[in-house]
Amino acid sequence: MTIEVQIKEYIAKNLLFSSDGFKYSDEASFLEEGIVDSQGVMELVLFVEENFNIQVKDTEIIPDNFDSVSKLSAYIQRKRG
Repeated sequence: MTIEVQIKEYIAKNLLFSSDGFKYSDEASFLEEGIVDSQGVMELVLFVEENFNIQVKDTEIIPDNFDSVSKLSAYIQRKRG
C-alpha cells in the first residue's frame, strides 16, 4: 500500500468519518477544504509518527508538510531518507 493510500484511508476513517473514502485530489489543501482542523493536524502527526516510525519536530508541523496528501507523502518520504 502506498503512502498516499495510507494517508487517505486514515483521514477518511478517522477525521472525516467517511465510509466512502477520501474524495479529494492529492493536492487539495486540508485546511482550505475543511478536511482537517488544528486538532486533526495533531492527530495526523501522531498517525505519521506511529505508522511510519518518524519523529516529527514541532518546527516541521507547517502547511508545507501537512496540508495535503501530496505534501504529507513527500514529507514522510524525505524523513524516511
